[in-house]
Amino acid sequence: MPADTTKSPLAAGLLDIESLERSEIEAILERARFFQPLPNETYRRLDSLRGKTIVNLFFESSTRTRVSFEIAARRLGADTISIAAQGSSVSKGESLVDTLNTLVAMRPNAVVMRHSASGAPHFLAKHLQIPIVNAGDGTHEHPTQGLLDALTILDRRKSLENLRVAIIGDIAHSRVARSDIHLLAKFGAEIVLCGPPSLVPVELAELAPGVHISYYMKEAIRDVDVIMMLRVQLERQHEAPMAASEYFRFFGLQLEHLALARPEVIVMHPGPINRGRELSSDVADSQRSAILNQVENGVAVRMAVLERILA
Repeated sequence: MPADTTKSPLAAGLLDIESLERSEIEAILERARFFQPLPNETYRRLDSLRGKTIVNLFFESSTRTRVSFEIAARRLGADTISIAAQGSSVSKGESLVDTLNTLVAMRPNAVVMRHSASGAPHFLAKHLQIPIVNAGDGTHEHPTQGLLDALTILDRRKSLENLRVAIIGDIAHSRVARSDIHLLAKFGAEIVLCGPPSLVPVELAELAPGVHISYYMKEAIRDVDVIMMLRVQLERQHEAPMAASEYFRFFGLQLEHLALARPEVIVMHPGPINRGRELSSDVADSQRSAILNQVENGVAVRMAVLERILA
């Protein structure tokens, strides 16, 4: 199946889900499904990006996302260079723009960047003439995670249309939640946000149409198609966090909760998961869990994104 050579809005990079048209999301997901390996097979290897160089510039620690982008680029025949903030000149006081300008002088074809500041990729996109892929910026967005979550749902559902989705946990600090909300809302989803009041501010209901807030977990997950659990981001919280046992009591997903949802409910989590705080091991390892499928689908989605930007 050849790649679509029509010029894509992603030619300048992928900064967020909010600004993408639904048709562009559908095109990426369709291509990602082509890249998904069949059972007992590995990912396809193509030469569509042979001769291209992609720089992975991660100013925050990452395992899943960084490795997933590296594998995706190499499966397409591209060369990759991975740089962590601790090993870059930023740690020596160099500005972000100067660091990127130095890298651009070496003529890579794209930069994949994760940064703790919301809007950092957008800022750089205004200064640099090469595509930038946002691999997570502060508490703003994580667009490829939103896309791989959508692909994971499509593995178990025929459509993204009009789903009922509960997103539970530390939504205030979650860039994943924002990307998922923007994406699913474009397909008419009804979305319930749930967690402690300090982690689910009321203004989050204004992110997209069809978003509601509940502070009661049993109410939030009733009759939903998808339960998306989120990591409690202790490193971003400025107030004393709720004890793990207390959090689990009120907002931890347990096996008996699944009976309140629809029979074929999908349980998801962007990882890393904290068992005994966000969900029980019985749920994480159950047949309803799609957590490992999310990790696997990250490669296919990032192959589709990189190809659409650079091929």
